[in-house]
Amino acid sequence: MQEQSVLVVKVGGGEGNRIEPVLDDLADLWHAGRRWVLVHGGSARTNEVATALGHPPQFITSPSGFTSRRTDRQTALIFTMVYAGEMNKTIVEGLHARGVNAVGLSGADGRVLEGERKKAIRAVVNGRRLIIRDDYTGTITRVNSSLLHLLLNAGYAPVLCPPAISQEHELINVDGDRAAAALAAALSAKTLVLLTGAPGLLRFPDDPASRIATLPLAALDDAMNTYAQGRMRIKLLAAREALEGGVQRVIIAASNAAHPVRQALAGDGTVISRWGRQEEETHEHSATANEHRA
Repeated sequence: MQEQSVLVVKVGGGEGNRIEPVLDDLADLWHAGRRWVLVHGGSARTNEVATALGHPPQFITSPSGFTSRRTDRQTALIFTMVYAGEMNKTIVEGLHARGVNAVGLSGADGRVLEGERKKAIRAVVNGRRLIIRDDYTGTITRVNSSLLHLLLNAGYAPVLCPPAISQEHELINVDGDRAAAALAAALSAKTLVLLTGAPGLLRFPDDPASRIATLPLAALDDAMNTYAQGRMRIKLLAAREALEGGVQRVIIAASNAAHPVRQALAGDGTVISRWGRQEEETHEHSATANEHRA
């Protein structure tokens, strides 16, 4: 029997996400022999803690329209405390309760995620373009896939989150969806699942019935400019990076479904692939069948 590729799943940490059904589903897949890496967020909890600590969150928008967390040094430390501490270990706790031997890591541990800190960030504030130079955000340039394979081969389930570590050995905030994309490409994953509060990419943001079921890579930029708003723009950017890195398909789906991972693998979301629609259906059905053999 041919060895299956590792499945990479990312679950968001914003409002509207649910982690319990995701953990239930992942535990069932793990016990059935399916190996995966979980990436998680924690933005909503980070906002709460930062506000309680007297350092409320700030967000900036790039000239191209992408919104991100303003991460000065104090924010980077709060971010790390919540993501790598409370959120990561709570998820590890939940997986252990379900019989999965999970190991929680931030991207900085073992340099799992190494990146380049941005020396200057361009932002648009009140219609004015500014340059911010004291920010601790970055872009992933290297994934320590050998450490993840070591854990997986030893029977451990890796649970990962930002921050990453910079080339100058600083903690840096990296986007979770793009981190998952980099991981999926580095691990030669065939499928990346991005679970969020929405059922997929919607033509109309307030109408779940307007979900776009399938989308080829060639139409991704147009969809990003036409339909995507807010965090969905980042998810489509991450999807493109994953597909260009060799991943066969990216599925954006709801985290609050009854069986969010398995329903996503069955196509219950927006399936984005490198192929055109007709080819996509053939490859998608084949990939889904392979996922369910585990």
